[in-house]
Parts: sequence; structure tokens; C-alpha cells
Amino acid sequence: MSKYIIEGGTKIEGVLDIRGAKNSILPIIAGTILNENKSIIHNVPNISDVYLMIKILKSIGCFASYDDGTLIVDSTNISSCDIEEEYVRKMRSSIIIMGAMIGRLDYTKISHPGGCAIGKRPIDLHLDSFKKLGIRIEEENGFINCYKDKLEGTTINLDFPSVGATENIMLASVKAKGITIINNSAREPEIEDLQNFLNKMGAKIKGAGTSKIIIEGVKKLNSVEHSVIPDRIAIGTYMVASAMTGGKLHVKNVIHSHMKPIYENLIKCGCELDLLEKEAILYSPRCIKALEFIKTSPHPGFPTDMQSQFMTLMTISDGETIFNETIFENRFMNTKELIKMGANIKVLNDNICVINGVKSLSGKSVVSPDLRGGASLVLAGLVSNGQTEVSNIYHIERGYENFEYVLSSLGANIKRVDNL
Repeated sequence: MSKYIIEGGTKIEGVLDIRGAKNSILPIIAGTILNENKSIIHNVPNISDVYLMIKILKSIGCFASYDDGTLIVDSTNISSCDIEEEYVRKMRSSIIIMGAMIGRLDYTKISHPGGCAIGKRPIDLHLDSFKKLGIRIEEENGFINCYKDKLEGTTINLDFPSVGATENIMLASVKAKGITIINNSAREPEIEDLQNFLNKMGAKIKGAGTSKIIIEGVKKLNSVEHSVIPDRIAIGTYMVASAMTGGKLHVKNVIHSHMKPIYENLIKCGCELDLLEKEAILYSPRCIKALEFIKTSPHPGFPTDMQSQFMTLMTISDGETIFNETIFENRFMNTKELIKMGANIKVLNDNICVINGVKSLSGKSVVSPDLRGGASLVLAGLVSNGQTEVSNIYHIERGYENFEYVLSSLGANIKRVDNL
């Protein structure tokens, strides 16, 4: 097991230029299964989740090669319809493979997914949607068997604008007979990126970014070349790190419309932002203002994937902030570790906690509970007195490319240590 060792007290500042979005590349990789052809994808982040998806592709017979930010996949010859349990149990996002496999094959077998333990995150919406498209689902002993008796377009009304369910429906229905309509679809930027990727392949999809997506099924897809959108969550994380430490951060390759709820809250807490064409410059505040109330919600609301980082920001604010988490019921697992470091946090229930800012935090040995919660502990270490050790960093490496190297290049005193 590896860990990060951080000495607090340095500013996070300089120029930030990072690769594509974790939450975008994973469904796009799944989508390469559909075209029975070659896919070339640029701006691919070097993260462990990408490598796990590549292993899944190879395990079913695809060719896949990743080098210097470019992924090449050839899905011409698929030799297996069975997704290995070992891979799926490690990453919940692997469930996105289901939609693509259903679109391509007559039968698919996959286990229930694993990943970060930030909530129940049931896949009922996914399975119910597949059934509406004509897929026969049989579950037994932790496995899901999908039989494509037919694949016909239909209208699907989602009870909740689930990102994963929206993506899975899109992937499954690209080759369905007729028209599929998704009402109350997720509106995240990553949904738009998936639409753009599939349309370049020859799909006929419109409406991504709104609450209604329309997919007209096609019989054949083509080879494709695509570049992934920048990672708004990673960018937001580094912006928070700079704001906490009194730095000035110049971010390149950013799409401002994707960052709006993050920008708004950074400005509320005292930061100044200069927005240039595809670039942003953050000036940190002299005093971090309490935000009073933050509620996570589906896009275009405040993203749940930024809640943990803003929580750490508020631990050193000038007052009280209430966090209302509406997406995942276990998103406060990082709070006990932050409290260990001196934060004043009261967790009222699974959905609400109250933070009163303190003057300083103290370095401690803490454990990363999940991807974003782990990143929040690293941010706490950057402003703590003394040394902080963050273990279980495999969670963090699922979503942040070369996290310690990027932070070091921006001035952090951080190193990665492999335990003997």
C-alpha cells in the first residue's frame, strides 16, 4: 500500500494544464465497443480507472493501446460476452460497459459493480431502462444476464437524472430499431461529450445537455477520432487547493460553462477570477469567507464530486457553513479524518453536516475513504501544521492523474511513498 506524505505551509500556484475528464473518458471507452472498428481518443487522463477499462476491453477481445494521452481501440473482433468479475467489482463505473455490450451483442453477462463506498447507488434505473428497450434481464448469484430478444426504441422517463443511467441508455439505444427518448436525462457536460463522440461515429443523437435526449437508431457505425473535454472536477480541486494556500493559479484548457457552479462558490468565499478564452486565473482571498450553505444537486447545480473539497476549504473559513448532500448518503466519510486534524465539524445525519472554520489544522495520519474524500484530505494536509500522511491513496489515483507530481509542480511539499 502507498501513501502521500505532505508538509503543509506552501502555496499552490503556477500554471495548470491537465488532461481529459475521468467522468467523460470512461463511458467513451465503453462506446468504442459499438462501432466494430477503430477509435482514436486524445486527451485521455493517465489514471487507474482508464487502465481498468482497457483491461476490460482486452478481456473481451478488443485491441487497445494507450500512450502519451492517446488511446487507440479496435473492437472489430469481440471474442467474449462475459465481463470478468474481478474488474467489475473494483469500479462501479464499469457498469457503463453494459449499455455498449447490449448494443453490440445478443447476450451479455456482468457482475454487480463495486467501487467507492460513498452510497448505495443502485442500478435499478439502468436495468429497468434496458427492459423497456426489450432486453430480458435475469439476475442470479450476484450476476446480471442480459438477453437481447429485441432492441427497440421507446420513451424512458427517469425518476432521477442519473448520469450513469442516461449514458447506459444512450449506448444501448444507438443501434436500436426506431427512436428512443430519454426524459429527465442527466445534463452534465460529460453527457454532451459522449453524444459528440457517438455522433462522430455515425450515431444520431440530439439533446444532450438538456433534460430530453432523442436517439434515432442506426444500423452501422464508423471509425472515429475524438478529444476528451477537460476535467472540471480536477480543475476545481486544484483551484480549491490554491485558494486555501494563498496562491495564484493560471488554468489552461478550461471550458467556463462547465465550471459555473464551482466558479460561483469560489467567488462567494472571496476568490477573484479572471476568465480569458479557455483560460482562468484564480487569485486567492486574504480571508476565506464561510459559504453559509452548500447543497449538491445534479448539473447545473453544485456537483457532489466537489463537495468534499469545498468542505475542506470551509474548515479554515471565517464562519459557519452547512452542507446538504442530496446525491450520495455516505459522502461524509472524510469528516472523521478532518476532525482528527482539528476541523470543527458536526455531522447531523447522512445528508447534513455543519462546519465552523478554525484558524489552523494539524498534520495527522489519515485514511482516504474514497476518491474525492481522499483528495480533500490531501488539501487539508497542504494547510496543516506539521506532517500529514494520507494512506489508501489508490482511491485518489482512480481519478487524478499524477496527483503528487501536479501538486509538486505547483509548489506543494508532497511525496508518494510505497510501503514495504
